[in-house]
Amino acid sequence: MAKIKEFLKKLIPPIILSLFGTSKTNKAKNEESVTWSGDYLFWGDAKSVCTGYDDSNILEHCKAALLKVKNGEAIYERDSVVFDKIQYSCWLLVGLQKAALENDGRLYVLDFGGSLGSSYYQNQAFLNSVKDLRWCIIEQSKFVDCGKAYFENEQLRFYHTIEECMKNFKPNVLLLSSVLQYLEKPYQWIEKFVLLKIPYIIIDRTSFADVGSEMLTVQNVPEQIYGASYPCWFFNERKLLEKFKGYTSLASFESYCDHSLVINSLFHANWKGHVLKLN
Repeated sequence: MAKIKEFLKKLIPPIILSLFGTSKTNKAKNEESVTWSGDYLFWGDAKSVCTGYDDSNILEHCKAALLKVKNGEAIYERDSVVFDKIQYSCWLLVGLQKAALENDGRLYVLDFGGSLGSSYYQNQAFLNSVKDLRWCIIEQSKFVDCGKAYFENEQLRFYHTIEECMKNFKPNVLLLSSVLQYLEKPYQWIEKFVLLKIPYIIIDRTSFADVGSEMLTVQNVPEQIYGASYPCWFFNERKLLEKFKGYTSLASFESYCDHSLVINSLFHANWKGHVLKLN
């Protein structure tokens, strides 16, 4: 693993490497007020006590925050919150640049659950040298409609389904950033992702627990962010990775912005990522 990481570091400019040492100190304080509770057996039970991720309030907050970024009124947005300094997921950038280098400077990203373009805008400055960039987001219908109306451009596109996207582009990266834990049946989705045989899959900001099996909780987001709640999985890391059959993890890394913490006073949780390559 150490040799692989050293090899990957050689692929990117020194300015990005300098970010590796600072990501742990850049974590946003407002995320400390987000809480997780409960230990549910069934998704329906957890969902019954939640407002849900399809709450229109979430879309409006995301739209308002990202419009500020697009219009130059804010530097960076994450989870509908604006910041005065961009925080980078450095291994995400490593994976993206490696995929582009191996594809003659072409980078076609399928960003599953990518909101209105948060990761696209976050990493735009470091992707300007990519010869051909296409960033395709798969989202809920109302996010897609909003994205097409306010954010779509030559590089950034929005689609309702994976199939619709892949009629127009052949992605060389599948990005799964802070999305797997919010899917009712994540392993069924992973089976679908694997069948696509996309050369790279980058998992980022994914929640794991130090217990033998998954834990299903309810995540509560306070009013000062957008006031919502939804079911959230905490995975067993080994089990999750085993589902990505035919892929090898080139690197694992901790989230650049999510704190490790104790859930229900019972288990430790952390947020991690992996750069996976098709064998």
